[in-house]
Amino acid sequence: MPSIGRENAEAPLILTIDVGSSSVRASLFDGRAFPIRDLEVKVPYQLDTTPDGGVEKDPDQVLKLIFQAVDGLLLQAGGLASKIAGVAIDTFWHGLLGIDHKNNALTPVITWADTRSSNAAAQLKHELNEKSIHNRTGCLLHASYFPAKLRWLATTQPKVFGKVARWLSIGEYLYLKLFGETRVSVSMASGTGLLDRGKCIWDTELLECLKTSPAQLSPIGDLDTPQIGLLPEFAKRWPVLAQVKWFLPVGDGASSNLGSGCFSPDRLALMVGTSGAMRVVCEAGEVEIPVPWGLWCYRADRKRYVMGGALSEGGNLFAWMRQTLQLPAVEEVETELAQMQPAAHGLTVLPFLSGERAPGYASQARATITGLSLNTNSLDILRAGLESIAYRFGLIYELLQPILPKSAEIVASGGALLHSPTWLQIISDVLDRPVIASGEQEASSRGAALMALEQLKAFGENRGLENAEYDFGRVYQPNAAHHARYHEAMAEQRVLYQDLVKSKV
Repeated sequence: MPSIGRENAEAPLILTIDVGSSSVRASLFDGRAFPIRDLEVKVPYQLDTTPDGGVEKDPDQVLKLIFQAVDGLLLQAGGLASKIAGVAIDTFWHGLLGIDHKNNALTPVITWADTRSSNAAAQLKHELNEKSIHNRTGCLLHASYFPAKLRWLATTQPKVFGKVARWLSIGEYLYLKLFGETRVSVSMASGTGLLDRGKCIWDTELLECLKTSPAQLSPIGDLDTPQIGLLPEFAKRWPVLAQVKWFLPVGDGASSNLGSGCFSPDRLALMVGTSGAMRVVCEAGEVEIPVPWGLWCYRADRKRYVMGGALSEGGNLFAWMRQTLQLPAVEEVETELAQMQPAAHGLTVLPFLSGERAPGYASQARATITGLSLNTNSLDILRAGLESIAYRFGLIYELLQPILPKSAEIVASGGALLHSPTWLQIISDVLDRPVIASGEQEASSRGAALMALEQLKAFGENRGLENAEYDFGRVYQPNAAHHARYHEAMAEQRVLYQDLVKSKV
């Protein structure tokens, strides 16, 4: 969505906080969910990694970045900040941290990319009926989710596990520091793997198995129960935000869908940022069916489901390859990539730098490149890497097709993807479907703003997100000959996956 000048901004304004895997961003949107020009502060950061598969971050460091971003935005906004009516927050799903009875963090935020709990997930599969768990929670027993993380912590760090008073996400930890209490939205709760998604309550069987009390998890709320009244420290720091509505954090995947205009099955969202995902939003009554095996089903809020599959790799694979292979600037790489023929390098790649999520959920899998020869160059490897991720999206798309109307459009978002026309074309060719580039440069932030404005009735009584404006860009049309070659290459990736990953499961 094109930004507008502050002189054209219409009340009520929404301040958004987007906590992603590589940056924290604070932005300001007007009452039509238009981003206001030059009113955004982005603070980049990196997750900490360990040799044994850990991917984590000190939660207090993340909060400092959030506070820094909000400070900077309010300074930029000046007098316009007095028109802020609410604060909307989206954060990455699946991040787990434990706090003590004094509300201090005992653990880092253990993120979705952390694979140290893979063995714990395997143990739980032997103890529980995974298909029943999948149907109830919409999640599989995988290292991404809380059940495996909790079992792993109980086994490897029993003293820390025993001291934890409550388990939180980073958004809940933020609320705890701002308000002295916390709740969790059904959106964030649904991404834990511990929520009965139909009843919107914590799953009793899982909690008993994990020796975790419901009292150790936050009470469940939704966007219709915002918090008002910052604690004195923050009321003094941000007086214009002290008495506005702070909406519960939602999962960034859900907000990204809504922010890119994908709020119904008629539009399928395909996002590549640090990681990747393909998702569809449905009204809750439309998806009271078993979730297809290999996919997950979370909630955007009490009235909307989000179904799809996520990849641990996306822009992070692009960045890793560029750095490791010592490739030139992105613009120069893009030009050369565009001149290469599809799958002409003779390489097959499994892109699992952080283990596999959808559709096979083999968290122990690791990245593999086969077919290297003396004729292989760095651009061949990079192109093969981008194509490999497109093939993984192809597998997710196959699983989603039964619940999609035939006319469903595919809308692409995420900085890593929107900055690479070549990658967009590759994905269109692999899927054999037109792919529409989203015009929303920051879909997650805009989606959070839209959800807050919906609660404030900014679009009118009983009128929803369909009444907002959405911006769409170039349409990438599939090339039939390229699709045929990619179909063959995708089959080669399946064979490699079966030989190196599936055979070991």
